[in-house]
Amino acid sequence: MAHDPNRAKVFLLSCAVQDYAWGKLGNDSEVARLWARDDKERPIVPDKPYAELWVGAHPKGDAVITDNQIAQKTLGKWIAAHPECLGTKVREIFQNQLPFLFKVLSVRLALSIQAHPDKALAIRLHSEFPQHYPDDNHKPEMAIALTPFRGLCGFRPVPEIVGFLKAVPEFHTLIGKEAAEKLEASEGVEVRKALQNCFTSMMQSNKKDCAEQLNLLVQRVSQQSTSGKEVSSCLGDLLLTLHSQFPGDIGCFAIYFLNVLTLQPGEAMFLGANEPHAYLEGDCIECMACSDNTVRAGLTPKFIDVQTLCEMLTYTAAPASTKLFSPTPVSEDPYALLFNPPVPDFSVIKIEVPPSVSQYLVAALDSASILLLVRGEATSNVPYASLHLTPGSVLFISANESLILNNSNSQTLLLFRACCLL
Repeated sequence: MAHDPNRAKVFLLSCAVQDYAWGKLGNDSEVARLWARDDKERPIVPDKPYAELWVGAHPKGDAVITDNQIAQKTLGKWIAAHPECLGTKVREIFQNQLPFLFKVLSVRLALSIQAHPDKALAIRLHSEFPQHYPDDNHKPEMAIALTPFRGLCGFRPVPEIVGFLKAVPEFHTLIGKEAAEKLEASEGVEVRKALQNCFTSMMQSNKKDCAEQLNLLVQRVSQQSTSGKEVSSCLGDLLLTLHSQFPGDIGCFAIYFLNVLTLQPGEAMFLGANEPHAYLEGDCIECMACSDNTVRAGLTPKFIDVQTLCEMLTYTAAPASTKLFSPTPVSEDPYALLFNPPVPDFSVIKIEVPPSVSQYLVAALDSASILLLVRGEATSNVPYASLHLTPGSVLFISANESLILNNSNSQTLLLFRACCLL
């Protein structure tokens, strides 16, 4: 059959890697392993960080189309030439743009204490400070763990924060007696304001005071740890880890405000607009609205915008367990679980096909989707191509297209599919 490049609706992509300093190094990185296995000519450099694999059409990492008979060389250009591939509703609502960015992250060092703006704030920040906020879109995001994945996520319940103010005198000194007492006494609608006041007091504290209190705390915890004493009451191990990565950084104190959450493989957390968070370690799949807007305030050498962060946060206090985001079964597909967050921009389907199943139907959706193979091998025959998929293979699937994966090696297949289910 002659190749008609205008009719190719399912095709392989080669994706960009970001080598941010916080990424896992060499073969320790899931990002590196997936990126290298997808192309045998990519050697992994042992001491190089491989932080993020970008799967999508964002200008900073527009995926390359590997089929050299397709005229457009990148996914972004192909979508611009064939916007019908997005699906009718997606085209209409997102103005002919792919609304999501799909990633794999491999985290060795903590990422910054950060939040992502809602749409209205993103428009204002981009207009006023385009050098720091590169687009005018919001950036809700969801992380699904591939390995045990630890992060800070949302404000702790107030009694927990008050407990740390009592148990960690250096933390109390930095916040100040008045702010601490107001938080402890607050009730009902006052809680949010008191929490904002406390957090802002800490984030805007004098650098000298912060360094002094942090040094005292680290010294005390180190001595206790060395002499075999229990340091869990002040999260000693995490404190020492963060301080070793970012000495003297105000973000080290944020662990007393924010929930510490460890996701097991397959578990997820959803991060809405204006929710404080920081990834600490592990590998995950991440999906987000197509934006690169981040407001940072600690644990980072990058641009810090403390005032904006302190003003924008939700200050909703809730236990760590409420941050877990549970999937739902997919009807008529026993191998799929749907992570469908409360935003229109993206959903992720996790697919796990057991070795006993020789064929799996990737069902048609009324949305363009991107399919990433993480474990196993499969083949598929699509119009104009025979595909061999290995870990790291990425497929773009146009709206209303389906395909059958042949599980030729009788292995478990683990795949993630990003889409927009309007």
